[in-house]
Amino acid sequence: MKPRIGITVGDPAGIGPEIARKTADDPRVREVCEPVLYGPPEGTQFTPGHLSAEAGRAAYDAICAAVRDAQAGTIAAIATAPINKLAFSKAGLPWKGHTDLLGHLTGSRRVAMMFWSEPLKVVLATVHVPLAAVPVTLTLDVMNETIDLTVRELPRFGIARPRLAVAGLNPHAGEDGLLGAEERTVIRPAVEAARSRGVNIVGPLPADSVFVRARRGEFDAVIACYHDQGLIPVKLLAFGQSVNVTLGLPIVRTSVDHGTAFDIAGKGVADPASLVEATLLAGRLASGSR
Repeated sequence: MKPRIGITVGDPAGIGPEIARKTADDPRVREVCEPVLYGPPEGTQFTPGHLSAEAGRAAYDAICAAVRDAQAGTIAAIATAPINKLAFSKAGLPWKGHTDLLGHLTGSRRVAMMFWSEPLKVVLATVHVPLAAVPVTLTLDVMNETIDLTVRELPRFGIARPRLAVAGLNPHAGEDGLLGAEERTVIRPAVEAARSRGVNIVGPLPADSVFVRARRGEFDAVIACYHDQGLIPVKLLAFGQSVNVTLGLPIVRTSVDHGTAFDIAGKGVADPASLVEATLLAGRLASGSR
């Protein structure tokens, strides 16, 4: 029997409802799963492209409903269309995105965002924090937990013993402290500790070349220190085909690699490719296939 995959429509004022419907109707999706849409009650109206607290709350409610059903076993996995962080804030919601919200809803102690694509796989050690706050947020505990989580989760994707690399935070991976201390105080100790546990990992490596080396097949995944460090190379190589996967959850959750695109919302031109890929991957993960 085909797994039932929940598809949340995201912010109803963005392109989410459009790409969710297109995804649910896609023959490739129908072939591998039974899609179930989660969104505002039928008849609820939202102005396309208009930021509002009401839309933020509606997106939140749909996510909560899908998580409840996934935890109850009513659906096998969740694929999510994009939400708008400002709409969440306007609605008085404290979460910065799906990743921390899903961690809260499922009681998961440590979660991480991974972007999965054929050419490149990247895990983020920190996610939605200001760039100035990254050095403070990137603690030894955070790095240790991100490495352990990556090692534990990647076998689900067919990588039994992953070859990992960690990108340096500073230019040239700090030049042995000349250009920054985080590589010596946080990243290298975490890598050495992981290697002592038998993890196949190297780093810190200069971020301006580590993704090229991974693309050429030297590493199965790269752990990036912050959001844009990891997402720029993924989107450059596989925009529209990469899938956001939340590691560390007791349920399967995948998502798109783009935002709400308010500028084209309601125009019928949104490309569902990323949500299609997310739903197909969710179906594979839910069924245990690779």
